Amino acid sequence: ISCMQMPSLFATWSGSGPASSSSKWKRKGRMFLAKSAWSLISITQVGNGIYPLADYLHTSKSFYLLLGFTGGMFKIGLVKLGNIATSTVIDLALDEIAERSDIEFKIISFGPKMTKKEGEASEELKAWQPQLVVICSPNAATAGPTAARENFKGTPTIVISDGPAKKESRDALAAEGFGYIILPMDPLIGAKREFLDPAEMALFNSDALRVLAAGGAIRLVQEELDRVMAGISAGEAKLPVILATPEKCAERMHFSNPYARAKAVGSLYMAQTVAGIDAAACFRLKELEAIALTAAAGHEVMRAAARLADEAREMEKAGDSISRHPHARTGELMNKTGLLDKPEKI
Repeated sequence: ISCMQMPSLFATWSGSGPASSSSKWKRKGRMFLAKSAWSLISITQVGNGIYPLADYLHTSKSFYLLLGFTGGMFKIGLVKLGNIATSTVIDLALDEIAERSDIEFKIISFGPKMTKKEGEASEELKAWQPQLVVICSPNAATAGPTAARENFKGTPTIVISDGPAKKESRDALAAEGFGYIILPMDPLIGAKREFLDPAEMALFNSDALRVLAAGGAIRLVQEELDRVMAGISAGEAKLPVILATPEKCAERMHFSNPYARAKAVGSLYMAQTVAGIDAAACFRLKELEAIALTAAAGHEVMRAAARLADEAREMEKAGDSISRHPHARTGELMNKTGLLDKPEKI
């Protein structure tokens, strides 16, 4: 439902336009009842100007009535359950110089844990009243991330994960009103003590992050979150529904050298294969030798992918054609290509 479809409700609540005889607002604490010519709708405040409209026309899908913002900083809340490489930079990518004056963050992190207990505990973020919630975790279909999503029904929420990749599972997320960005190229680590130790864990994430950054996956996530925040501030909550592919990611980097782009795409495809290799080590193999060798193989593929991604970046450097999109202090994206060029607002 857009504000255009509900002019009398929007005009009455925003204080603009004539008062509507068919719309009446009564405030009790933080709960509102809106009675209009269309239906009786229960509306609960969940953020600065964002109100979910549930059970409209006898459906369970969440809708949002987005009111205009009168200033102040945009409040984005992040829930981190477990870890994928993207988790380590998702917030930093939105304010890489730590100078934005239009955004503030609150992050609820449970380290490597992602059980139902941690998912339910993420409810504490609601007290801060974020305007947008981002839930970042491995396999969003598991109990922890699922419990976390239940906490934020009615608040614009985006799931960022390495799965589920199956269409029916993704459609189920969208049907519940959630946006999502699925990154199959942010793969499962070889999480078996027969192989993994803290140093190996850090090295794997470093390699994965190099592929994701040089290949465009990080920029894809960052640009989509920037777009959604701008939309919410303007009164529109259009959440992404993206299953990322190597090609989609590489498009975001605006490679000028086609060989560099090919290397980046190749590195992302290599990263996607790592999940299957490591899954065998983590869940199917039983003998120590098989587990250790298979997990090591997965990590070697990740390392090779990182080297290929680095080659793509170096080719663009050689032509002084690196695409850079820094944020302005006020949040707008800027653009520059040459190293000595001045960033200009897009």
